[in-house]
Amino acid sequence: MGNKWRSAKQALRTKLCLPMIEDDDDAESSREVEERRSGSSRMTMALGSRLMRSRTLSFFSGSSLSRSGSMASEGKCAICLDTMRSDRGEAIFTGECSHAFHFYCISSNVNHGNLKCPVCRMKWKQIPFQSSQPHDQSQGRARVSPLDLPQDELNSSNIHARSTNRQRSNANFCHSSEPRVFDDDEPVGLQLEMTESALYECTNKVHVNAYTEYSAIPESVSQENFAVLIHLRAPTVSAESQIARAPIDLVTVLDISGSMEGTKLALLKHAMGFVIQNLGPSDRLSVVSFSSTASRLFGLRLMSESGKQHALQAVNSLTARGGTNIVDGLTKAAKVIEERKDKVPVCSIVLLSDGHDNYNVAPSSVGVELSNNNSQSNLVSFLPPSFRGITGHQLPVHAFGFGADHDARMLHLISETSGGTFSFIESENVLQDAFAQCIGGLLSVVVQDMTLVVDCIHPGIQLKDIKSGNYENHVASHMRTGSISVGQLYADEERNFLLSVNVPPDQNQSTLLLKIGCSYKDAVSKRVICLESVEVWLPRPQAVIVTESQTILMSMEVDRQRNRLCAAEAMGEAMAVAEQGEMSEAVSILENCRLMILESLAAQSGDQMCMALDAELKDMQERMASTQRYHSSGRAYMYSGLSSHLRQTATTRGDSTDLNTTICNYQTPSMAEMVSRSQQLSFPHQTTTTTSPVWPSS
Repeated sequence: MGNKWRSAKQALRTKLCLPMIEDDDDAESSREVEERRSGSSRMTMALGSRLMRSRTLSFFSGSSLSRSGSMASEGKCAICLDTMRSDRGEAIFTGECSHAFHFYCISSNVNHGNLKCPVCRMKWKQIPFQSSQPHDQSQGRARVSPLDLPQDELNSSNIHARSTNRQRSNANFCHSSEPRVFDDDEPVGLQLEMTESALYECTNKVHVNAYTEYSAIPESVSQENFAVLIHLRAPTVSAESQIARAPIDLVTVLDISGSMEGTKLALLKHAMGFVIQNLGPSDRLSVVSFSSTASRLFGLRLMSESGKQHALQAVNSLTARGGTNIVDGLTKAAKVIEERKDKVPVCSIVLLSDGHDNYNVAPSSVGVELSNNNSQSNLVSFLPPSFRGITGHQLPVHAFGFGADHDARMLHLISETSGGTFSFIESENVLQDAFAQCIGGLLSVVVQDMTLVVDCIHPGIQLKDIKSGNYENHVASHMRTGSISVGQLYADEERNFLLSVNVPPDQNQSTLLLKIGCSYKDAVSKRVICLESVEVWLPRPQAVIVTESQTILMSMEVDRQRNRLCAAEAMGEAMAVAEQGEMSEAVSILENCRLMILESLAAQSGDQMCMALDAELKDMQERMASTQRYHSSGRAYMYSGLSSHLRQTATTRGDSTDLNTTICNYQTPSMAEMVSRSQQLSFPHQTTTTTSPVWPSS
């Protein structure tokens, strides 16, 4: 018995690289053994824990383990059996377990799928890899990347077993106790020099144009509800001036409830890897995860090379479990933004969830939820004040509903209340492209806090109405002035707002209807810019000559925007009816709108927006063919369409973010470029190359 115990101890010492403890003799008594085993509580716990693990290896690590242990102590690589000599210029890798190997030996070992120490079989948190390329093409990006996960980790039949083992070893990676105040954000470095900012400001300004419904009205004619269109276009940011963009503070709020387990969580990590790699060194990122409760993985951190490395490891540590507490996740995200020490002007929150909040929203029928104003008010009251604009600065939330079981109503309400957008990710394969489209916009913010002011000039003009979608507007009681809060604009982004005024008779050659003032803050230079007022004149001839049709005098731009607003209004009406189970009536509402658009001047002229609206309304009708189809995809699809048309911003609808799709998606060049970059990467289900980087915590 004594010999067996001594042999077991000897093997265990070799395996764990523990210091040798000399025995008195071979006939050591059981009392002395117990004293030695209980001499140090820490040593006993470590010894017992690893002894249990060594039993699973059985005799697999017998004599060979002893030999490899002695090799390590002699300075030999346990893989090639050759001596390790740093003085000969050989790269040596030492793992967390303190075992060392030739770098080229262990990297080759890892590239063939061996992710454990060859000596002690411990899973490493940081994995060495060796690229076959002579130079690092990342140009400053972290060399440890999640963008090419092993194929079997994204296979639904194998993902659970592999990811669970990896996640257990990383469960405590960065879930340390959170501080009471989130003022531990990493300091922001110096921004652009004043000369660069001034040059950027001078050469990039918002363009404001106005279009009247008709090009002229006879001098003796009065017109009620005469339409005037205000068109805005944000500055263009060329590739050469990308350095002159505003840095961003981004907080991602990620659902890791039990329903995200498996492929969903793997694809989410993959998409987050893309986001991390495409943030710049001046951008800061914080990640909040939520299930039954929310947890901040790390505070706002600059996405330098080390920052990206840390963020990738943190995301890789996520494990699916528990329920869904969306409100807790958003509350923690708002706390990150509100309590930061350095206030970066451009900040946003990205929220993804695949389920219903089962902690804050009382279960009820879908129809009651949608139509009950009290229920909607109660839901909004759960949101942090910064999302509702109560704090004076609204914090936009860009929400993503993942799959068929998410709460589209709640996510849409969150985005609408906060000034963000809602996207519906129907196909799992589109998740990364959807994130790419959103990030492409956020990384190109050029305008902030924009406000339009409209003044009626002619004494007989009155401002009747402003159709601004989801942008707040105000018309004074005397109906002579009005305003629109536009907020921020991405580079090359456009906005269109329709005004209704009454036009009185006027004997002058033209009538000065309105003056449009515009002010905003340049996101780069942080200067407030006030543009010169735009005057809106309407010619007043004695008579308007109409040749074949009066439509010659109508504005194509005004007609196009009327069609957009008509489609959005029809979507809202159809949804309200569909929630009551009246699918046929909902389909009829969409069909009537579609036919009206096709008969419009813009559609008859082959306008692309009208054609896109026609195709989108057809798609929505198909998704309302049955109650089951509407609940599984129709509701979320229509909410995303409403969000896009009423904010005139790109959202993901269904399974596409492609510019070539028939959906009118408002993509800017920056968004399209980022989506293209995402689609050019090898997709998870494709075969990965042997030199592709692996997760840092596998």
